[in-house]
Amino acid sequence: MKTVWMLGCLLLAGCSSTPYTPRPDDPDYSPVYPDSESVSVRPTGAIFQPDQINSIYSDIKAHKVGDLITIELAESTSATKKANTQTGKDNSFTLNPVKVGGVAVTAGGYYDLSASADQQAAFKGQAKADQSNSLQGNISVSVYKVLPNGNLMVRGEKWIMLNNGNEYIRITGVIRPEDVTSDNSVSSQRVGNARIYYGGTGDLANTQEQGWLTSFFNGPWWPL
Repeated sequence: MKTVWMLGCLLLAGCSSTPYTPRPDDPDYSPVYPDSESVSVRPTGAIFQPDQINSIYSDIKAHKVGDLITIELAESTSATKKANTQTGKDNSFTLNPVKVGGVAVTAGGYYDLSASADQQAAFKGQAKADQSNSLQGNISVSVYKVLPNGNLMVRGEKWIMLNNGNEYIRITGVIRPEDVTSDNSVSSQRVGNARIYYGGTGDLANTQEQGWLTSFFNGPWWPL
């Protein structure tokens, strides 16, 4: 009996897991601060300084590591799935009485040797699922890597502190410099390989999660 209890405790311990709790300043979403390059400039004594002026043909769009880009979140998805399945099958079997010389053969003079059987089977199944999601807002991210083809790899997060918990948005992806507008913004629909996470922590988020026992009864391991 003691061995059974020990095995039961080991099984329960194996079912437990440590939930992941997001926290601010995650290194995977932290900004990059490039080192400033010190350039020695010979003083000329003039008001005009060549190293502090932009070309009339240049712009201020993000193009290097550490630059900020505002991503305009405009995500909207909708999915509908419907399935109808119906099958039916009828079988019948009849064995006529055995006759010898035109006379039906009986068993013991009371029962003939005829037989019949009918079988019917039917199945009908219906399934329907609807899902829609929408995410609107803005989040500023930083460029942490410039690819050889000029595309910008960005990442960032935004945390909103509330009374009963925290809400956060995290995003990573690849942006083409051509898609960045003059005010350093880009639509989330133009972010390649985008990974957008929206969630929360605290009391409000905890109330929306099932306990371990409820998860067990709703999981595939429960036979009923």
